[in-house]
Amino acid sequence: MQWEVVIGLETHTQLSTKSKIFSGSSTQFGAAANTQASPVDLALPGVLPVLNRGAVERAIQFGLAVNATIAPQSIFARKNYFYPDLPKGYQISQFEIPVVQGGKVSFVLEKDGKSELRTVQLTRAHLEEDAGKSLHEDYQGMSGIDLNRAGTPLLEIVTEPDMRSAAEAVAYAKALHSLVMWLGICDGNMQEGSFRCDANVSVRPVGQAAYGTRSEIKNLNSFRFLEEAINYEVRRQIEVIEDGGKVVQETRLYDPDKKETRSMRSKEDSQDYRYFPDPDLPPLVIGAEWVERVRATMPELPGAMRERFVRDFGLSEYDAAVLTQSKAMAGYFEAVTVKAGKEQAKPAANWLMGDLSSALNRENVEVVDAPVSAVQLALLLQRIADGTISNKIAKEVFGAMWEAKSAQENLADEIIESKGLKQISDSGALEKIIDEVLAANAKSVEEFRAGKEKAFNALIGQAMKATKGKANPAQLTELLKQKLTA
Repeated sequence: MQWEVVIGLETHTQLSTKSKIFSGSSTQFGAAANTQASPVDLALPGVLPVLNRGAVERAIQFGLAVNATIAPQSIFARKNYFYPDLPKGYQISQFEIPVVQGGKVSFVLEKDGKSELRTVQLTRAHLEEDAGKSLHEDYQGMSGIDLNRAGTPLLEIVTEPDMRSAAEAVAYAKALHSLVMWLGICDGNMQEGSFRCDANVSVRPVGQAAYGTRSEIKNLNSFRFLEEAINYEVRRQIEVIEDGGKVVQETRLYDPDKKETRSMRSKEDSQDYRYFPDPDLPPLVIGAEWVERVRATMPELPGAMRERFVRDFGLSEYDAAVLTQSKAMAGYFEAVTVKAGKEQAKPAANWLMGDLSSALNRENVEVVDAPVSAVQLALLLQRIADGTISNKIAKEVFGAMWEAKSAQENLADEIIESKGLKQISDSGALEKIIDEVLAANAKSVEEFRAGKEKAFNALIGQAMKATKGKANPAQLTELLKQKLTA
């Protein structure tokens, strides 16, 4: 039987406010346990929550960025459940009327060697407070509770069940991660818990309209764990069904050491949480003027920048989509083109998506920390354009620039000079080399003149070898053709 995978993600995005969503306590990471939990966070008798305006404005920013509807009025509810790190015995969240409704996120998916532009529809994004944290590793036979995180502002972003593979889910999660960092509403630090995903996974026979029974995998804080957990869960569910069993609706945890999911608890439905409007918080009213004020402060969005790159720089839709997946990469590209000139936009895009990205991935470095700056790369592109070096030699120069880790702006020129890498463009010198190659490869000359085109490539290769790759390729090709057809 052929199976189809159905995946939806719920992403908890910690908002970048300095204080918590309903109190003035600090949200700074790393403080000593329980030193950043106020009476409001601890739910002491008589305290009242007060909504953080900054958290609301970040939610509005997100809604505008994904073309969602900003609810003119939304309501906070109490989500009732009992867990040691939840001091109130309930979580303040939004249920029936979330602040952000609908929307979509587009991204590039690499599949079978091809690139596709995909879109995932969002169901909602709602504001809520985080719980505290249970500590197990530092205590023998006991658990400790740190309530520093209690009350930290979260925007929970929920998708429709639109994704059909773990790879697609990871591509979406990376695009969302990039977007919230682009907007500045989240620092994106997954190790600190600022961005974590819950994956709802089910399988169904291909062609079946009804969804299968889903399992929810909680608190995945790395893209690798997200992919591994989904792939394991898909295999597990298929095996259960094919062995004659039934998948049960439950919450599961992923064990990265064993690379498997395990049952945590039966999955609750909304009625199990006994939601009701929080009597201590009035409805959140967001007027059109407030939305427009927030819109006016927003940076250029990836979609608008993508369209501008196509329009102003002549890039393809694909190139523009790749370059705008990261605000830092888009900024690097623009800095290169400002220095090198607009006519170098396509070569710049090729270098960023090729050699630069390969080096960044190989050494696990972010583009903002790249040892080759945008100004340095721009000079390298200029040296290719003016014929000083060939594309092939440029790769050697780029490697030397990367290793040098120097801030010197004219580093490319210095490396070209010190290594003697200037391209040979002197016609007389090239003709002399070609004559020597033709004399030493008479058989290839005869084969070319007999109609074998491959012989021409062999002669080019010999000539490039004789010049140690320094010959101007276009000039060499033209002169060789002239010699052979004379």
